[in-house]
Amino acid sequence: MSGFVLRGIDPAPFVPLYGLSDAALREHGALRMTVDASPGFPCRVSLEDAVVGESVLLLNYEHLPVDTPYRARHAIFVREGEAQAAYHVDHVPRQLAIRLLSLRAFDAAGMMRDADVVEGRDLVAAIERFFADPAIAYLHAHNAKPGCFAARIDRGSAG
Repeated sequence: MSGFVLRGIDPAPFVPLYGLSDAALREHGALRMTVDASPGFPCRVSLEDAVVGESVLLLNYEHLPVDTPYRARHAIFVREGEAQAAYHVDHVPRQLAIRLLSLRAFDAAGMMRDADVVEGRDLVAAIERFFADPAIAYLHAHNAKPGCFAARIDRGSAG
């Protein structure tokens, strides 16, 4: 039985943007950027930091599409061309492990029930603490300093 599943976001909504001109991207509210420092451009699909010289898209993404006051969207980076969402079972990828994170715990109705700020290296302990409460359905991790959505964390399953 796994304790948690940490996943990148589905790349499907971004695929139509890959390769568009800068002008066409602006029409979609997105920008293309060339990575000039690493870490610094965390791809929300691969859950890896893009490397210097890579192309990323900066765009707005609704990461919490719930019908509550917590409905939320914010800017994220996506590596241009990324086609496979990351999927980690009981493992924290380096991109999250090296950052200060805001962890938010939600119930099944999309209401925030708890929150904390943790160093990424302490994320597993925080996940276990939140999931000890049966009312918590899932967690959202955000990069604490810029505040942007980083990843969703769900309870693991038997198997």
